[in-house]
Amino acid sequence: MQLHDVWFVLIAFLWTGYFFLEGFDFGIGVLTKLLARDRHEKRVLINTIGPVWDGNEVWLLSAGGATFAAFPDWYATLFSGFYLPLLLVLVCLIVRGVAFEYRAKRNEESWQRNWETAIFWTSLLPAVLWGVAFGNIVRGVRIDAHKEYVGSLLDLLNPYALLGGLVTLVLFTFHGAVFASLKTVGDIRERARKTATVLGLITAVLVVGFLGWTQADKGDGSSLIAMIVAVVGLVAALGANRLGREGWAFACSGIAIAATVAMLFLTLFPNVMPSTLNESWSLTVSNASSSPYTLKIMTWCAGIAAPLVMLYQGWTYWVFRKRIGTQHIAESH
Repeated sequence: MQLHDVWFVLIAFLWTGYFFLEGFDFGIGVLTKLLARDRHEKRVLINTIGPVWDGNEVWLLSAGGATFAAFPDWYATLFSGFYLPLLLVLVCLIVRGVAFEYRAKRNEESWQRNWETAIFWTSLLPAVLWGVAFGNIVRGVRIDAHKEYVGSLLDLLNPYALLGGLVTLVLFTFHGAVFASLKTVGDIRERARKTATVLGLITAVLVVGFLGWTQADKGDGSSLIAMIVAVVGLVAALGANRLGREGWAFACSGIAIAATVAMLFLTLFPNVMPSTLNESWSLTVSNASSSPYTLKIMTWCAGIAAPLVMLYQGWTYWVFRKRIGTQHIAESH
């Protein structure tokens, strides 16, 4: 295996970690409108991710930075061709971070309600847009001989990509509901479990449809295995959720997300962005990568820094592992 292949795997790992962790973040944000009944319950949900949401976004920064350094042509074509959707994601993430920090700065109900609405929309939109973006990456886009995207915004809104956006939305929201049941106590915990059951059934249907379409169009034996793991993970998460085993349910929903992302990258390799105009114009791990020397330096840096970051983030989750409920929320918040 050459270094550009290694970095393709590492980037896939970073996106998997991002969707696993930020997935329940987005799901919690969506559930502030769907699950919480009052301001106290909204605060409970927000507090479940309060200590960790910003750390989860480090995975996105790492994935983007690794793509820029290891595959500059992939980065350039992706961020120029998908400029508007990715700009909208960036704006959402900025506003979402501000909303988390500013919501409790004042006690007026209208102030807090407006920021809660911002949290909802800035969680829902990226959850959809990431699925649309990766759907287009796997499906292929209009790339010419100069490695430039020559399509339009409407070309990105095709049925396969839109289904991908719907899949990531419901999958993340289900993941968030399972996380909410794992991190809360009292009535909201029970309602989170019931919500997860309903969402899990919808998610299973959509995931099977999307991954089945992917397998039929571009799949092979390895992607089929990943698809089976994703479906089994969802079924296991549903079963564990019904039995009240929230920890197992969360682990299995995470496995479903990881297997889904793995399947997309397996069907993509050795391409990084297929061209629908001419197969020979596709960006691949070899023609879009940096020099071997650059990849070598990056590998040494990643080997030292990545374990330290993961250990620190794991310690953060351990520190903030306790459940919370409305009884832990101050009246002023």
